[in-house]
Amino acid sequence: MTEKKTGLIGLGAMGLPMARNSVERGYEVIGFDLNPDALAAAEKVGVKAASDLADLAAQVEIIVACLPNDESMLALTQELVPHLHADQLLVVSGTHSIELMRALAELVAPRGARVLDAPVVWGTIGAEEGTLLSLFGGDAADFERAKVIALGYSSDAELMGPLGAGQLTKACNNYLHWVHVVTNFEALALAKRYGVDAARMRDVLLKSPGNNGSLGDLEHYGLTWHEKDMDLLLDMAQTSGLMMPMAGQTDQIIKSIKKKDCNQLLFEPECTYLGQRVTPMADSLG
Repeated sequence: MTEKKTGLIGLGAMGLPMARNSVERGYEVIGFDLNPDALAAAEKVGVKAASDLADLAAQVEIIVACLPNDESMLALTQELVPHLHADQLLVVSGTHSIELMRALAELVAPRGARVLDAPVVWGTIGAEEGTLLSLFGGDAADFERAKVIALGYSSDAELMGPLGAGQLTKACNNYLHWVHVVTNFEALALAKRYGVDAARMRDVLLKSPGNNGSLGDLEHYGLTWHEKDMDLLLDMAQTSGLMMPMAGQTDQIIKSIKKKDCNQLLFEPECTYLGQRVTPMADSLG
């Protein structure tokens, strides 16, 4: 049975609440972050600070890494490799490319360690509330071990297939999310153009078949990760040779929408979309 003890590297906006929830659920968490302030904040919620990567790796069998991009994740793994041992698991909880997952697996293999990709969905809100869903790719036996740890900060965990399948699933989710953000904005902008209150329209659509997972929280999204998400998706499409014209359109449009635009759409008399001022028409329904 997997011990409820883990190492967690990267104690930022996602990693810190993930560590806190794990501690609150009875896990022992050994944490490390290059930022001393982040490490100090983690200690305040019960995380035991490691002095360095070697110290962390020596204390745990499963290491969870929560880093923002491929470059930082690769650099971490290269530094971590000398300190890994046989049957140790590196669980990658960030959103990364499939190619990186394969490269990490090759890096740790000579030490007898293994990698699982396990990106999470439901964002910072899910991290704060401990309701993330972990999407795993990797060996089934390794998943059973790592799932115990993931349930410290997640409400559930799914094995989607071999290494890389977790990242693929996350990319599909992100694609649907950003498509919905765009279509939600356009639908509500049309309502505003005809003089119907956009927030009122949203309330009714939430009870209709057109409801989707992004409609209810439209004004809460920071709209900060869409460029990375769409770049990863389009890279997958290109690598696989699959034509995804809607993805190309979404990639261009979503980069023009800001959080303030969504708030103006819902709660102010006018908003802007693709450079166009959106106000009720003179001969609107009102």
